[in-house]
Amino acid sequence: MQVQINDASLELVQGDITRQDVDAIVNAANSSLLGGGGVDGAIHRAAGRELLAECRTLGGCETGNAKITRGYQLQARHIIHAVGPVYADGKHGESVLLASAYRACLELASQHACASIAFPAISTGVYGYPMEAAARIAFRIILDYLAEHPEIKLVRYVLYDARAFQTHVQILEELLTQ
Repeated sequence: MQVQINDASLELVQGDITRQDVDAIVNAANSSLLGGGGVDGAIHRAAGRELLAECRTLGGCETGNAKITRGYQLQARHIIHAVGPVYADGKHGESVLLASAYRACLELASQHACASIAFPAISTGVYGYPMEAAARIAFRIILDYLAEHPEIKLVRYVLYDARAFQTHVQILEELLTQ
C-alpha cells in the first residue's frame, strides 16, 4: 500500500527491515541500545559487531527518544535507535512516549539528510503495545511530519508478518477517510 503526502510517499510493506534500501532504518531498541530480541537483535546481527561498539559510546537512550548510528553492514547508511514505551495499561503516558519516539526518529532523519526512512511497528512486540492503537499514533505522527517536512521523500513502514501488515493497512485506510 502506498499513499502520497505532498511530494512524499508513505509505503506499507511486509518484509524484513534489515534488508531495506533506504537512508535510515529504525531500530525498536531497548534503553541500553546494546541489542536485544526481535527487531533489535536482528538489526544488531545484520549490521555487525561494529554497531555494538558504537552503541556502547552513546550512553543509552531514554524512552520516547532516539539516537542515530552508522548502518555498517546494512544497505541503510544510518540506524535510528528508538526506545518506545513498555505498555502497561495506556494510563501511564504510553501514547505520549510512543508519539515522541516516532517524532524523534523523523527529526533525526531530517537532521542527517535522510530522504528515506523505514520503520518497524515500535513497541508492538515484547513491549506489548496494542497494535491498532500503536498504528494510529505512528501514522498520525508520520502523516503530520511529512505534510510539514519536504526533505523526507519516503517513509516505509515494514511489517514482519501478514497479520501485522493487514492491521496496519486497515488503520491507515481508516485514518485517511476521516
